[in-house]
Amino acid sequence: MASSVLNLFKSCRPFTSIRFSSLPKSQFRIQFPLRPGKETQSRRCFTTLSSLTDGGASISGGKELWLHNTMSRKKEMFKPKVEGKVGMYVCGVTAYDLSHIGHARVYVTFDVLLRYLKHLGYEVSYVRNFTDVDDKIIARANELGEDPISLSRRFCEEFNRDMEQLQCLDPSVQPRVSDHIPQIIDLIKQILDNGYAYKVDGDIYFSVDKFPTYGKLSGRKLEDNRAGERVAVDTRKKHPADFALWKTAKEGEPFWESPWGRGRPGWHIECSAMSAAYLGYSFDIHGGGMDLVFPHHENEIAQSCAACDSSNISYWIHNGFVTVDSEKMSKSLGNFFTIRQVIDLYHPLALRLFLMGTHYRSPINYSDFLLESASERIFYIYQTLHDCESVLGEKDSTFGNDSVPSDILTTINTFHSEFVASMSDDLLTPVTLAAMSEPLKTINDLIHTRKGKKQARREESLKALETTIRDVLTILGLMPTSYSEVLEQLKEKALKRAGLEEEDVLQRVQERTDARKNKEYERSDAIRKDLASVGIALMDSPEGTTWRPAIPLALQEAVTTTP
Repeated sequence: MASSVLNLFKSCRPFTSIRFSSLPKSQFRIQFPLRPGKETQSRRCFTTLSSLTDGGASISGGKELWLHNTMSRKKEMFKPKVEGKVGMYVCGVTAYDLSHIGHARVYVTFDVLLRYLKHLGYEVSYVRNFTDVDDKIIARANELGEDPISLSRRFCEEFNRDMEQLQCLDPSVQPRVSDHIPQIIDLIKQILDNGYAYKVDGDIYFSVDKFPTYGKLSGRKLEDNRAGERVAVDTRKKHPADFALWKTAKEGEPFWESPWGRGRPGWHIECSAMSAAYLGYSFDIHGGGMDLVFPHHENEIAQSCAACDSSNISYWIHNGFVTVDSEKMSKSLGNFFTIRQVIDLYHPLALRLFLMGTHYRSPINYSDFLLESASERIFYIYQTLHDCESVLGEKDSTFGNDSVPSDILTTINTFHSEFVASMSDDLLTPVTLAAMSEPLKTINDLIHTRKGKKQARREESLKALETTIRDVLTILGLMPTSYSEVLEQLKEKALKRAGLEEEDVLQRVQERTDARKNKEYERSDAIRKDLASVGIALMDSPEGTTWRPAIPLALQEAVTTTP
């Protein structure tokens, strides 16, 4: 076994021998603090995340971060269990198809949180799992005549490609269910030994009646809970809400040996086992889409507490749905758009901006108009910064704050204050993005207006503004590798949506130029309008006419006339 895995478990006894799908990037030691005054029970608990090293990184400026906790139903100031360290687990995809933009919203949301925590100086151990053993995976594999585990691994790889396109940082570890069957079996044993589960013909069910606080996360009463998710009601259960921890193998399904015979895990048990294996029973943040509050996360809490009474997650964080016509986007409803379908027509960073343009806990309605708006906005951001870069050129651009005019410093400091205030208030990304408008406008004024071009210490001002905006874009995951490159990519996507080649646009521009020379102004206006109707805006300047992507005029008119 790799040395980093041994270091991970050096102060606790793992369930059984373990095979990892990937390894954490950082090594950390684990210890398990016993609850003071609590009588020791016959439970074997995993452990809790402890400090990485003595000292640790200091948190940037002592900034406060407030996060909405689903458990308390209010915003709470974030305070990690271990100073300077954060353990975060986010439920991953069930990998049987390409992921849709509802999935993209989940992982962009938690990528923003990850990046902001890192910005504040925390060292984050981020775990995001793959479900590769599930009824849906088995059904899809049978349709395609493919091995379920192989099919799932293929779609795990496709998911990672999508995340790379969206500039989501890699988690510290991405465990898969099929690699953690021994841990799952050992956890089920603990739950059985502690009297919270029962056996029925080789199946193991969790008994919700034995867990008095069941429903505390979702606020649901036990009598209101539906029987389960992803499975038919089983009349053998003691209570309709009891859920499967282990399922007896069926013909043609993958299975593993267990003390109860051949079978496979239920849906919920996997995350309890894998989160505890990497972060311990007690860690800081557990997240996912709001559809997971019940039953998945409710059942996770019950399982983990049944196995270890010291189990505790400090913050439960859930993002809102992506909707289509006010209905949740999902594969089961068939009203979804895959990430691949969207980024075939729109730049991945435009999609990321679209998802960040609404607060993560609010629903966001998918529409072409909003995606076009995001695409136009991000083009404006990058074009402004590219123009700034061009003006600065290769000159020495190292300046001190004392060389930047006071009005520019005021603009920068105001933007920075708004950034900190909004991001620290439960990640208000729409406010952060709106706050960027003023420094961007200032850059454009300095570059393009007569007054701006004459301003003293213009280059110092431009450099300071560009650096500030670039730093914020980096924290938000919106910084491209090259302004010029991403601008060309955005234009290529716009041409594809318009059904045009650039040569077509340039030909129309030349026709319009000729028409204007001949004073054929109606024809000139018609050409401009024709191009605008498909999202190509013409920009006239003393140097000539250029074009940029824009919201198609036809789409703007449709939105304007919609009641």
